[in-house]
Amino acid sequence: MTPNIGISIESLQKTSTLLNTLLADEYVLYTKTRNYHWNVTGPNFIEYHTFFEDLYDFVDEQIDAIAERIRTLGHFPLASLHEFLAVTRLLETKHQQSAALEMLQELLSDHETIIRVLRQDIKTTADELGDAATSDFLTGLMAEHEKIAWKIRAYLS
Repeated sequence: MTPNIGISIESLQKTSTLLNTLLADEYVLYTKTRNYHWNVTGPNFIEYHTFFEDLYDFVDEQIDAIAERIRTLGHFPLASLHEFLAVTRLLETKHQQSAALEMLQELLSDHETIIRVLRQDIKTTADELGDAATSDFLTGLMAEHEKIAWKIRAYLS
């Protein structure tokens, strides 16, 4: 059943497509962060291992929230790795022996990519699609990614 919430069917579809692409980005980021959590080594192992766990827990929460927002709009979230990889804007990381700082640099780049995408998606959902609730949702998500990016930059400084 299509929601009757004052947003056109076309706008609901476009917003859901936008959110599904974001969902794919977050899922790739989640997988990459898990990879780093499992494979980090070195003298500060526990610190990095714990930090990566905090990061993937954050991303996991965002994945669920985005999927539920898509359902709220009457659509279905992507739910397979094949679908995620077909639309993500992020690059996968193959398992490799990397230094923790290289891992952090890669994660920073991905969080900053998501921040830039969110900044545009906020405008699109509010101005073009008339969906203030999704725009607000994305604004909150962007603020959280900005905070994570700040923490990663602090590690790299």
